[in-house]
Amino acid sequence: MKKYRVAVIGRTGKGKYGHGLDTVWLNNDRAEVVAVADEDEKGRAAAQERLKAPNAYADYRAMLAKEKPEIVSVADRFLDAHRDMVIACAEAGASIFLEKPLSRTLQEADEMIAACDKHHVKCAIAHQTRYSPRLKVVKQLIADGKLGELIELRGRGKEDARGGGQDLMVLGTHILDLMRLLAGDARWCFARIWQDGKKALPGDVRQGGEGMGPIQGDRIAATYGFDNGVTATFGTFKAKEGASRRFGLHVFGSKGVIHLTTGSLPPVYWLDDPSWMPGGTKANWQLITSAGPGQPEPLKDSGADLGNRLIAADLIDAIEKDRQPLGSIHDGRASLEMILAVYESHKLERPVELPLKNRRHPLG
Repeated sequence: MKKYRVAVIGRTGKGKYGHGLDTVWLNNDRAEVVAVADEDEKGRAAAQERLKAPNAYADYRAMLAKEKPEIVSVADRFLDAHRDMVIACAEAGASIFLEKPLSRTLQEADEMIAACDKHHVKCAIAHQTRYSPRLKVVKQLIADGKLGELIELRGRGKEDARGGGQDLMVLGTHILDLMRLLAGDARWCFARIWQDGKKALPGDVRQGGEGMGPIQGDRIAATYGFDNGVTATFGTFKAKEGASRRFGLHVFGSKGVIHLTTGSLPPVYWLDDPSWMPGGTKANWQLITSAGPGQPEPLKDSGADLGNRLIAADLIDAIEKDRQPLGSIHDGRASLEMILAVYESHKLERPVELPLKNRRHPLG
């Protein structure tokens, strides 16, 4: 089988190498790491040793030109360079494994997608949960009618010190991506944002961390509309109690509820009861594993590494079959669109339709 030339772009001090997007290639028999790029000298040397890379570069563009990789992990978590890095990779003919979120604005996302399409390369986003074997079981349960008619979804962020705008961008992207995976594309959004207990005003806009651009608010409530009258909500605030404990998504159907969190083998539970009440007319919560509801888990949970390995394998398969990855750059843009729709709706004080007409950042 073909072995792919893989390169890694990291930025020590600016998002480093993401959640293992660099080391995922070390135990992949379809990949050979040929080079790493990092503008920080010490970080570059450490990455070269960690990845056993023959060559290392301060300039990722020089690396792309000389090494001619076929796949590149754009691993840094800071968003300010994602657009330029992805476009440079696409122009060099390299497919991409990209840390989430996709970019800062929809304009950037549109330009990245245009470059990937023009140069016929694939781009997979590190939304690991949608690749989980347990999510396959969840989708099959829904397809088989075990949950009944899909009614609504309720998601929350981690609600730690990042609660509000930063939580929406950094962690909300996972929850919104799962909403789309299970319910399809969102058609509209209506949202409200608060700061210190009052309606957030333009003066409350601030720069978020990790190069993400402007954010707003310490409490957010958003409602989304999907096809067939299905609705979803996403909320986040700076919680004094229970921070990180509610991070996840509830999926409500006419026959029961599924509760899921995030990760490569996330805790997923099914309540087979139309009352949505544990201990009601039918049953209590059942754990869903990759083998099915109530079955022992046959797979070993290796955390982020398992999720990354599933994405890497799917990306190679997508390249060879000329299809989009399961979590493609288009999916990354759609979750970003749901995030930015929150700000657009709050600014305009009305529901907004998706896709958004405004491709720039609603906060300016």
